[in-house]
Formats: sequence, C-alpha cells, structure tokens
Amino acid sequence: MTITIDGTPCSCEPGEFLLEIAGRNGVRIPTLCHHDGLPEQGCCRVCIVEVEVRGWRKVVTACVYPVESECAVFTNSDNIIRQRRMVLSLLRSLAPESSEVASLCEEHDAPEYERFVKRSGEKCILCGLCVRACSSLGTGAISTVSRGVEKKVTTPYDEASVACVGCASCAEICPTGSIMSTELEDKRTIWNKTFPIKACKNCSRPIGTFMELTRSAEKAGAERPDLCNACRKKSVADVMAATYGR
Repeated sequence: MTITIDGTPCSCEPGEFLLEIAGRNGVRIPTLCHHDGLPEQGCCRVCIVEVEVRGWRKVVTACVYPVESECAVFTNSDNIIRQRRMVLSLLRSLAPESSEVASLCEEHDAPEYERFVKRSGEKCILCGLCVRACSSLGTGAISTVSRGVEKKVTTPYDEASVACVGCASCAEICPTGSIMSTELEDKRTIWNKTFPIKACKNCSRPIGTFMELTRSAEKAGAERPDLCNACRKKSVADVMAATYGR
C-alpha cells in the first residue's frame, strides 16, 4: 500500500502507525512522549498531522494512528502549524523548566499566552512514560496520583518506595528530564532512596544497583551478574577463541 506524506509517496503495510512510516521514509514529525521501547503513548499531542481520505481531512496523532487505506498526510499544513504551536504553548505552561519543551517551542515559534498559568519549577508534562516503564518491569514503584492541577507522578505518599529497585529506567525514559537521579561511584539516589551500586569485578565499571540485579536474576532464574556487558562479551569471546582456536 502507498500513501503520500507531504507529497512524497511512501510504502507501508496496513495497520502501521503514521509516525513509524514517516520516520522510515525520512520525514521528521516532532514528538515528546514517543519511545520505541514503549510505543503507542499518544499523550503529548506534539506529533499531530492532518490526514486526507477521499477529500475529507482530519487531525490525528501520528504515533497512535494506524493507516488502513491510501491517504494523503500533511505534517506542516497551516492548520497543523497553528495547533502544534498551541499544544507546545500548553506544554510549556505545564513544564516551564524543561529545556526539551523550551527547545521545541523555539523551533516551532510557539507563542507565550498570559492566560496559561505556569506551574512554577516544574519539568513534568504528565505523559506517563515513566509509570509505564516501571510497570513494564514488574516493579510498580511509581504512579500518577491526584487530579487536575494537583496531578503528579510520585511514589506512595511521596515516601521512599519499598518496591523501587533503583534501576532509574523512569529517569532514562523521561522526555523532559523531570526525574532526578544522582549517581556517585558506589551509590545511586532516586525517589528519596539511596541504593548501593555493584561494580564489575574486572573493570570496576558500575553494573547496576544490588536490588536491581538481584531482582533481574530472580526473574531470569540465573545468578546475579558479576561482569558488565562489555566484560561479559569479552569473556564469551575468549571462551570461543579457546574452544575453536580462533
């Protein structure tokens, strides 16, 4: 099946999401909450585009819109430019301290509106990626709580979570740098909790927190690793070389 994106023919399979098709064909659609590891989020609405089918146009969110028939897609029409600027202006009011949001606002000339009250000191756009990441790992240490202007992502009662293993996946996946994780040589602090870090026995590089590695080993039915990925690969290569004389 073939669709056009900004006039360029693009081949695709029925059911593929527009954002994926565009990226494969070199068409950049801006987004904040999309992550290849946790697709189909559709919260930030930055990736809106216009889709025309049989002469009718509609605005859709590219990361969660599956293409089912031939259509024409417009990523920078006047309507989309206007609506995307409005979305970015709203996101800036949610997360005025986020450099990532500020950069997108500058790139797309998003205006400042006095009627949009800024949340002082905030970087979070409440996209929920961090909660999904934590849940997908089977931890469930954080969640979205409260409603309206009080809504936020946090641990139960804002206290150190007994379920958190300190993997920092939530901080890594956060698109706006909202989750703070500080790491020293032998410890990591996140969500008001400090975790000792295990080092590789060969090169002394950090592997992960003891709780994170123990949980992963238990789920995999294996022993807790003593080597980092690089040293483990080298060890396997050395064994192969010794075995096969290569």
